[in-house]
Amino acid sequence: MQNTSNLLMIRPVNFGFNAETATNNAFQINEQSDDVQKKALLEFDNFVKKLSANKIDVTVVEDTPVPYTPDSIFPNNWISFHNDKICLYPMYAPNRRLERKDTILDVLKRKFIINKTIDLAHYEKENIFLEGTGSMVLDRKNKLAYACLSERTNTKVLDDFCKNFDYSPVVFNSYDLKGLPIYHTNVVMNVGEQFVIICLDTVKNSAERDMLKAKFEQTGKQLIEISYDQMNNFAGNMLQVKNIDDKQFLVMSQSAFNSLNKEQLDIINSYNKIIYTDLSTIEKNGGGSARCMLAEIFLSPNK
Repeated sequence: MQNTSNLLMIRPVNFGFNAETATNNAFQINEQSDDVQKKALLEFDNFVKKLSANKIDVTVVEDTPVPYTPDSIFPNNWISFHNDKICLYPMYAPNRRLERKDTILDVLKRKFIINKTIDLAHYEKENIFLEGTGSMVLDRKNKLAYACLSERTNTKVLDDFCKNFDYSPVVFNSYDLKGLPIYHTNVVMNVGEQFVIICLDTVKNSAERDMLKAKFEQTGKQLIEISYDQMNNFAGNMLQVKNIDDKQFLVMSQSAFNSLNKEQLDIINSYNKIIYTDLSTIEKNGGGSARCMLAEIFLSPNK
């Protein structure tokens, strides 16, 4: 299955600008405001309400103040779910490694069946990283792991993930307007069941662009291209989900929605309904958007 109706979200207690991740996340802007946590919490709670109102099951786990984890609102970077297995990932920023909390895993184990854990976090000792479904955009149906290379996305760890979960890596390079590698693949592109949304302008190598287009065609995905400006408004950072009635939705932020043109919206709406919500505080300070906040749970429920 490409989509799930079960999502994990972490409710923040200490959200704020993370200097440890800002070194290679060009999307972050330090708002330097005293009420960043308060505004982020309001955006988070409104997001959960909108998802729940559309009959999407959200497992919300309250973060803990200790240890200090300012980016805990983005759980998809340190954990992913695959049938009866979970995968834990090596994280670039030392304070993000603290997000792998047993309290969160305990909540999940009470609700879902987890028979095996693949732990790739040991690669942190080698100073190489793979930040979950931030570093990889998974075509789960076709077992493809799209990944643009950066300090946070290493091919050795990617190959280990692919070996463990029977995926094929699709590796390319993406650059921002300053010529710097883009930190995460999931701000460049997302894969739905019927389509791919991607900023191909970031892929400077023509052979890599042609390879990606060929993959999309081979897997029957309609290509929806977005511009640099749209990507910078997080139009690549979307996630297709379904609800308990099997109805599909594309989830995004309000800034992403506002950046899309009528033709793009018409194509997207022909496949699924759009859910969008204001995440401006989270986007500005955290450098991530709607997709980053959602860890898709592909596990069977405990009876």
